This record gives sequence, C-alpha cells and structure tokens, in this order.
Amino acid sequence: MRENNMPWYAWLIIVLALGSIVGGLLLLRDSAKKLPLSEEQLKRIHERNAELDAQEAKDR
Repeated sequence: MRENNMPWYAWLIIVLALGSIVGGLLLLRDSAKKLPLSEEQLKRIHERNAELDAQEAKDR
C-alpha cells in the first residue's frame, strides 16, 4: 500500500511561504527604530500617562 505523501512542490510552496513570513518579520524588526524624542516631549508624555492612569483609577 502506497503512503499518501505530499508531492515535492507542495513542500516547496510551504517552505517558500514560511520563509517569506519569517523574512518579513525580520525585516520589520530591523526597520523599526526608536523615535528621537526631546526631554520636553518625554516629560509631556509621562505627565499625560499619569493623568490617564489617575482618570482610569477614578473611573473604576
């Protein structure tokens, strides 16, 4: 009785698909860079986050 193996081209398509997914993720990771924020911008962001946290705590 013959085993029901996938043909070679099915494996090739699977490998190519997985390779492009992994390659895309690696490319995305490498192209992501930190935003250069000034100290003033960072201070405003932290203040806004603190305000939102306080608002959330109050709303609960």
